[in-house]
Amino acid sequence: GTRSAVLNTEARTVEADVLSRRCVMMRLVDFSYEQYQKALRQSAGAVVIILPRSISSVPQDVVRQFMEIEPEMLAMETIVPVYFAVEDEELLSIYEQTRAASASQGSASAAEVLLHTATANGFQMVTSGAQSKAINDWLIPSVEGRLTGLGGEDLPTVVIVAHYDSFGVAPWLSHGADSNGSGISVLLELARLFSRLYTYRRTHAGYNLLFFASGGGKFNYQGTKRWLEDNLDHTDSSLLQDNVAFVLCLDTLGRGNSLHLHVSKPPKEGTLQHAFLRELEMVVASQFPEVKFSMVHKKINLAEDMLAWEHERFAIRRLPAFTISHLESHRDSLRNSIMDRRARIDTKALTRNTRIIAEALTRVIYNLTDKGAPADLQIFTDQMQIQQEQLESVMDWLSSQPRAAQLIDKDSTFLNTLEYYMGRYLKDVKQHHVKADKRDPEFVFYDQLKQVMNAYRVKPAIFDLLLAVCIAAYLGVAYVAVQHFGLLYKLIQRLSLKTKQQ
Repeated sequence: GTRSAVLNTEARTVEADVLSRRCVMMRLVDFSYEQYQKALRQSAGAVVIILPRSISSVPQDVVRQFMEIEPEMLAMETIVPVYFAVEDEELLSIYEQTRAASASQGSASAAEVLLHTATANGFQMVTSGAQSKAINDWLIPSVEGRLTGLGGEDLPTVVIVAHYDSFGVAPWLSHGADSNGSGISVLLELARLFSRLYTYRRTHAGYNLLFFASGGGKFNYQGTKRWLEDNLDHTDSSLLQDNVAFVLCLDTLGRGNSLHLHVSKPPKEGTLQHAFLRELEMVVASQFPEVKFSMVHKKINLAEDMLAWEHERFAIRRLPAFTISHLESHRDSLRNSIMDRRARIDTKALTRNTRIIAEALTRVIYNLTDKGAPADLQIFTDQMQIQQEQLESVMDWLSSQPRAAQLIDKDSTFLNTLEYYMGRYLKDVKQHHVKADKRDPEFVFYDQLKQVMNAYRVKPAIFDLLLAVCIAAYLGVAYVAVQHFGLLYKLIQRLSLKTKQQ
């Protein structure tokens, strides 16, 4: 985008012929990339895209089209500020009046355009904020907590990770329901379930469980990167130092009838990660045959600026890791879209996916298959069942607020609530903070992400010109009339004087 956020210019819609130095307004339902490019090519003063109150009311083909365009909008450098606003009655009224005025200019004759321009009302769009500036001391916070296993100090550790931040073309409208509100929802439910198992000695497993809600996931997993550096390079005591069984990353699990285990390197037979893959296949085949499950192998491409999945951060540090998601490709536009809203979440699918992961993970850390447990054994039933209502309430909470990394600092209400929630089930819950390197910053955040735009009803500049011409003409006519009236008065006086003399 642009840092030139200040605006003071006249409103137009894309129907107008001339958009230069105008504030171009367009509705999402009528939005197209060609119109957007037209505004940029003509050096518009700004572009305002009007979103409906409810994204679920928008036709799916319109939503898909915009989601495909979003990455291009994000990748394009432009000096034209782009605003997003949620529609209301006043804004729609402004848009309709502006569109009517813009459309009439393109279809009428020159005389009609001149007359219409002189008599019509227009709108001047004005923002009162300052130019955006870089925030030099912004922190990206993450939250970690653990459940300690039973049976000695040197126990293997299973790490469960999900990034909490969202991303999209407008940070304040980025709610990230599926990506990655669904991943955090599953992580919190797994923390609740295993905290109950780890409460009793009879069901206390011989594995440490480390839960990590990472920040900066949409910025190349900066929270995870620095967390790994601090735990592996800058400390002598850490659960990540010695015996990591595997790392399970949770990403986009809120819909669909498919699950994919994304790996950078296929797990070898005899390893615990291979056992987890086998258990996932077994649980899906025996209990959820409607789900399509597969392993997706993609090597890490260090030549690319952005990593594909969060597990690649761990794989780079030679820790066995994978990501589970209903998406088959990391390039899916759903992961970085403001269209990723609560209405797109299928709660039943989210509950089912949570159960699949919980069942497979439990079978691995309790070694149930080798102990002869049948494949269709349902572990989480009765008092230990997955709570769909709780998943729904967590999803409602997560998707009710924007969670872009630029909006969440260490004192935000969201982060404090997340830390409190994890503290209900886990031990040693604490925050971990990441700050950009001043010499070579991995990310730079800016302020002024939200602006108040005022619309003032005004007459166009040509109206002032025509009014000045009319006033000048009126004064000219009045002057001539006064002059003629004076001559006529003198003539009448002379005629009257001559009549008296005679």
